[in-house]
Order: sequence, then structure tokens, then C-alpha cells
Amino acid sequence: MNSEDNVKNPNSAPLDESGSNDFIRAIIKEDLKTGKHQTIRTRFPPEPNGYLHIGHAKSICLNFGLAQAFGGLCNLRMDDTNPVKEDIEYVESIQEDVRWLGFSWDDRLFYAADYFDQMYEYAEQLIKQGQAYVCSLSREDTKSTRGTLIEGGQESPYRNRPIEENLDLFRRMKAGEFEEGTHVLRAKIDMNSPNINMRDPAIYRIRKASHHRTGDKWCIYPMYDYAHCISDSIEGITHSICTLEFENHRPLYDWFLDQLHVKCHAQQIEFARLNVTYTVMSKRKLLFLVKEKHVRGWDDPRMPTISGMRRRGYTPQAIRNFCAKIGVGKAETTVDFSLLEYCVREDLEKISPRVMAVMHPLKVVIENYPEGQVEELDAPYHPDDPSWGSRKVPFSRVIYIEQEDFMENPPKKFFRLAPGREVRLRYGYFIKCVSVVKDPTTGAIVELRCTYDPSTKGGNAPDNRRVKSTLHWVSAAHAISAEARLYNQLFTKESPDEGKDFLSFINPKSLEVVTCYIEPSLATCKVGDRFQFERIGYFYVDLDSQPNHLVFNRTITLKDTWAKIQQKEQTAE
Repeated sequence: MNSEDNVKNPNSAPLDESGSNDFIRAIIKEDLKTGKHQTIRTRFPPEPNGYLHIGHAKSICLNFGLAQAFGGLCNLRMDDTNPVKEDIEYVESIQEDVRWLGFSWDDRLFYAADYFDQMYEYAEQLIKQGQAYVCSLSREDTKSTRGTLIEGGQESPYRNRPIEENLDLFRRMKAGEFEEGTHVLRAKIDMNSPNINMRDPAIYRIRKASHHRTGDKWCIYPMYDYAHCISDSIEGITHSICTLEFENHRPLYDWFLDQLHVKCHAQQIEFARLNVTYTVMSKRKLLFLVKEKHVRGWDDPRMPTISGMRRRGYTPQAIRNFCAKIGVGKAETTVDFSLLEYCVREDLEKISPRVMAVMHPLKVVIENYPEGQVEELDAPYHPDDPSWGSRKVPFSRVIYIEQEDFMENPPKKFFRLAPGREVRLRYGYFIKCVSVVKDPTTGAIVELRCTYDPSTKGGNAPDNRRVKSTLHWVSAAHAISAEARLYNQLFTKESPDEGKDFLSFINPKSLEVVTCYIEPSLATCKVGDRFQFERIGYFYVDLDSQPNHLVFNRTITLKDTWAKIQQKEQTAE
């Protein structure tokens, strides 16, 4: 039985509306009620300069969720205005991530690059209106004249160039006559504005780079603030939802659209971005981790990217539910990673068949079990739901249990196997440890000798005697060896972004690769299948798997042990 047999199509799953009373929905409800808008249109507008992460997932769920909730439309738009950092690989990964999360843009995939001609015409319009000029200051001089948060800036000596001269220079910029950095087109607003974004911001800069969509047609490219609002206007966006760092950019967003007298002027609304403990969200830092090979790639299961979470075995519904639970607000907060883990466990518990696997095997020989005999024990895929069905698990004289399930000199509250102690084998028999075999050189325990009680088949004793522990196991002769990748947090510090040296907080134990032993029923599992390895955690069949070499990613443990480990270590320090 494969886990996908019990999974519904995530694209058909309804969005969790537990955050349905947030302030953005209140604004939209009022706009529809007053007739300001007959229908709403939102957009998810990523820059294709990296892979999307969990913070983008919040924005995806919000923008597409708003459109779903109010019967509107949501566009997917690539804000591809910087060819130096953008790549078709990122464009394709963005589409895959949005689609995987369960959202569709139908035929509304747009690119800011498709509007470059219109943006250029608008730029000439601003020049003709005396509201834009070509500035020839160097980057350093421009920066030095910008002013500070408490002092105004200085006007560029080129600010009052005649309109015709500005038009001529701008057209020559477009024709490729000048080198990068020699000229920029700037809006003429107010160099003494208390909002530094309004101090004659750049509109166009020279970039002699090929664009993934327009090729070499352009050698000047619009700045993000300019291109973004015009793209929204062209697409008829009614509500431009963005994160709080753009709040101070809103006056500039409105200024451009007001000066250009566009027909559609969206309302920009800001919400708090998503911050998660033990995680970095900076695309620059994530790119550094990839390029410097601190991780295996953008889809490394330790990364907070959507592709990484997908490869680790997270479900789209779990991420959607997480985004709904954290809600939408104005105040910057940091969400504990354990909430995301809770949502993942909550969803995986519903869809994952239970099977047995041993990560760190310890050989157990059952001395009174007949040599060569094999029994097929019935084992249900879910202990509380017979509809999941069952499979046969072979039982024989030699089995493997987890090393951690045995202690030669156990402390008081250790209830698993120990010399002279009896435990239950899951779906099998009671066994008792009678002796321990050690390596004569190292003294390490290499084998346990046990006996079994034939009357306890199925895990129950006829005399109602009780044991305090049940162990998972696999038959040594029938088990399949597989690769298990045991993932933990990538960072050891709760706030790795604090300070510049975030690399010093990389967890050296973020990945442990072991050869494990799995029950034979998993021989036919395929990439993408999910299972609960009993008493260990949830696992996902990785795309590196081959028929003769299965690879399992540990999606998550059964309990949130990482936070407890960290707390214990910090207390010890």
C-alpha cells in the first residue's frame, strides 16, 4: 500500500479560512459593499531572482486566497526588471511552487517585461510634463546628495535640464549610446521630503545585459518601484498587497500613477512579513548557502524554500493551514518553527500509512524460536482505522531493533529492553533479554540473546501480564536496506539573522545519513510516497530513489524534540 492511495488532490482542497476576519478582508468587503469595486483582482508578483520560500507561501496563499474568497481573480506576474539577477530557472520554479501549493492563474501569467514599451512611453510622458530628468551624477555622488533620515538632500546639478535635452539623452540611453552608470532617469519630486523614497528616485538605469524574455532589445531597464505600480495598473489590479517594508514606498507608488493619470489605480495595502525561528529568509543569504555549497541546492530539504519543503515531504495543505493559522496583521512578529511542524504532523497523521523501519540496528537472536521458521504477522496500516487495510510482516529467529531501545544498565525510568526484562514486539510476541554479546576488542554491544513466549502472539499475554514498552523491529532475513536522511534544523540559533555572521550558526548535525532497514512491504514504494515509520517519524521517498536503492527523507519526527534539545543545551551552558 502506498501513501498516495489515501491522499486527495491537494489542488482541490479548500483553503483554510481561519484567518478570514483580518484587516485586508475587511477593506475588501467594504470596497465591494460601497461599490468602489464590482470585482477584485490581486496578483502575486515575485522577482525571478531566486527560489520562493515559506514567506512567499504566505503571500501566495493571501493573494490567491483573497481572490477565491471574494470571487475575483489573481494574476501571477514575474517582476523581471533586473536581467543581471534573473533566470528562466527561477521563472519555472516559481510556477511549479504556486501550482504545487494548489493555486491556478489560468491564462493570467504575466511579465513586467511585456510592458516595457508602455513603461518607456510613460517615462517620456513624465519627461514632457517636467516630472523626470536625466541625471549624470556618479553613483557615489548621487548617494552623497540623498541626505539622511533627519536631513534633506541636495538637488542634482542636472535637475533643471531642459525637457528637450532630457528627451534626447533618454532616447540615446535607449539606443545604447552610453555606458552603464553614466546616466539614470530620475523622477523630479522633492529632495527635502521626509520620505527618502520621494527624493528624486531613479526610474531607469542602463543595463547592457540580455533579458531572459526580451533578449537584447533593451539596454535600459525600469526600476522596481516604477515598474511595479505600472504593471498593476495595466493589469487592472484593485488591491496591491505587499509586505510592510514597502509601506514607505506607497507615496511613490501613488505619485507615479497620479502623474500618469492612469485609468486603474490600485490601493496598496501592507501586511507584516513572515519571520520564522531558526530560519533565514533573505534571498541573498539563501543564494549564498547554495553557491557556497553549505546545502545541496535550492531544494535541499533543510532550506526554507517551498521546493525544499516539498522535497522534504511537507504537504501543500500543511503549508496552507500554517499560513492560515498565523493570520495577517500589521505588527512584525516571529513565528515559532514548531507551529509549522505542528501543521505538518497534523496533515501527515491523516494520510500516512504506518510501517516499521530500524534506523540504527541492533541484532537480536531469539534462541527458542525455530531456525528456518518464518511467520507472516498481520499488521494494520492504521491502528484506529480498519479501512486502511493491512499487510503481512515476516517474523523470524533473527530480528533488528533500535540500538537506543536497549540499555545494559538502565536508569529508573527506562522501560525498554534490558537484561532480564520483557517487552512487546509490535504485532508480534513478548521477548525477554537473557544475555548480551559484546565485541571483545571494543566492548561494544553487538548482539542480544532473547527468548520469546509463543503464547503472546499478536502482542497479548493469556495471563494478562503487562509490559511497559512496545518496540518496532524488522526481520533481519527479510529487511531491505535503504538510505535514510535524517534532517534537523539548519541553524542552531533561534534568530540566525541577528548579526552578520549567520554562517556561524549552521547546525553541524542538520543532516545524518544512515543505512536503515525497512520492512519488505516497502519494496514497491515510489518517489513521493509518504509513511510514518512507527516510533520514529514521518518519511518521504526522495527523488534520488532507485528500484535497488531507496532513499527516505525524514520529513519530521513524531514529537518536537529539537526545541527541547536546544533548551537543554542552553541551560547547560
